[in-house]
Formats: sequence, C-alpha cells, structure tokens
Amino acid sequence: MHVGLALPQYDFSVPGVDPLDWDTLVHWATAAEAKGFDSLWLSDHIGWSIDKYGGPPGLFPGFDPIPTLAALARRTTTARLGTLVLATPVRPPTVAAKALTGIDLVSQGRLTVGLGAGWFEPDYDQTGQVMPPPKERLARLAEAVDVMRGCFAIAPDTPFDYDGRFLRADGLRNKPAPVQQPSPPIWLGGRGPKLVELAAAKADGWNTCWQWTPEDYAPRAAHARQAAAQHGKGPDDFTLSLGLYTLVGEDQKDLERRFERLKATAPSGTISPTTTLADYRLGRLVGTIAEVRQQLQRWADLGVALVIACLGAVPFSVTDPDDLDPVVAAVS
Repeated sequence: MHVGLALPQYDFSVPGVDPLDWDTLVHWATAAEAKGFDSLWLSDHIGWSIDKYGGPPGLFPGFDPIPTLAALARRTTTARLGTLVLATPVRPPTVAAKALTGIDLVSQGRLTVGLGAGWFEPDYDQTGQVMPPPKERLARLAEAVDVMRGCFAIAPDTPFDYDGRFLRADGLRNKPAPVQQPSPPIWLGGRGPKLVELAAAKADGWNTCWQWTPEDYAPRAAHARQAAAQHGKGPDDFTLSLGLYTLVGEDQKDLERRFERLKATAPSGTISPTTTLADYRLGRLVGTIAEVRQQLQRWADLGVALVIACLGAVPFSVTDPDDLDPVVAAVS
C-alpha cells in the first residue's frame, strides 16, 4: 500500500495561517516526503467554498495546482506529484497538457495527471463560462483524455490533430515531450458509475474521495475492475486510489488527544462539538497505528493501491505536522 498526502492549499487549510503562505505549503510537502509519503496532491479551484462541509460561506483563495506542482518539483526529489483533479471543462486540455509536460520534465517523470468533469459551479462563474449539464461534462472529459494523450505522446516532429465534438487541435506540436512516454499516468476522479466506466475505458486509474466505508466501496471497486478487464486492463494497468480523511494515533489515548485537537482547530462548523471519536471513525481512516494498519489491509484486499490522506476536517486541510508520523507508521 502506498500513501499520499492532500496538501494544504487554501486559506482555510492550516490552523492559524490565513492567508496561506508559500513557505507553509512547502514545509508540509517536504516534511511529508521526508517522512515517507509516496505522493503529494493538489486540487483545482479558482477559489473554494467549504460551506457544504458546514464551514463559513464564501470562496477561499488558494494556490493554483499547475505552477505550484512545478515549483514543488524543484523542492522534492522522490514523491510523485498529482492533481486531484483538474477541472477539464475550465482548462483547455491542449494548454493544460503543455503546462503539465513542464511539470513532468522538471520533476524527472514524477507526474500523475488527475482529471475530472468539473463539478464546482463557481469555477465556471469566475471564468465567464456556463457550467454544462452532467452528460456533456462527462463527454468533454472523455475528449480531454484523448487530447491529452495525443499531446503527451507526440513525436518530436509530428503534429497532433484532433476534431471532436467539443475539442479541436490543429497541427499542435508539444515540444519538448514529457519524460514519461507515451504519457504520464492519467487518472479520472469521481464517484458515479458512468465516470468509473469512462475511467476504465480511457484512463490508467480511478480515484474517489473523501469518505467511504469498505462496504460501500466494494461493489464500486468490483465494477471498476470488471470494466477495466473488458478493455484488457489488469490490476497493473489500472490503479485504484482512494482519498480518505485520516487521523492516526500511537495508541488510544494519543488518538483521543489528536481528535480533540482536530475538533478545536477545524474550520468553524465543520465538526460539531457533540461529535465523538466513534462518530468520526465512520467512513474515515481513523484509529491507532495497529487499527489503521488493519483498515489499510482491508482496503488493499479491495484492490486499492494508494490511499491519499487528508489530515484535516475538510479536503486539502491539515492540523499539525506531527500527524504525519503515525500515518507512515501504519503503512510500513
């Protein structure tokens, strides 16, 4: 089992740090890599709201994933760098592929490209676009995968052409090419069955997050593996990854201490004062090192190869750097 970290990215992400500064983000990235995390992940929003999680209203600014990962490629050496996930209707895939190629080059082949259909309507509003209906967003995502693969795999002197329903490329030359050939791994992120089937058909992996029980996830994972097999892909060709809220203690007393700290420092409204540790366990990776080790084995038995840990109460947030150590201990 591999473990990744959802990095703090927004002004709500780190207790007591508002606005989020670059040095804090870098500290979390380099500390996670040094302690043994295999990968580092950023989301893709112009500004993000956490009111759906019970937090205060309004959009919180954050770091754009593409230049941020490019910069982190120079501050890290081993961890893979990924997007969880790029909103493809908002970003022209040809332009995004060019930028992502730069990350793969600077990182010497450590990029994983996570793509999504784009679910957050304010991203469209802020960029002067109209959010397409779900069926169209999924169709656009399918074309985006085709376009990005074509851009990534381009031969040095061979232009790439594409004429789809929504996307076009005319004589595109993506030079220099990425290190990983014919393409960096492309994963699709989402929950729905149609998204899973699209990932199995066109992508190298599927991610979903941030709350799942093994009982709810098992049939979806089986569906993903079956769909991938229909396209000639085995477990080595199609990666299942799972993002989970994560809290690990060295023992029960330490776990309870960390939970109380999480409650005290989480963005207002995201954890009710009456929430117990037993409540918080549901659908999350929570427990002592020994308990979480058992939980990870159960996820591995379901085919999950990578768990992306979110150490805060809302996505892409954290609590304290000392939460990193017990997570790594549970994986090792």
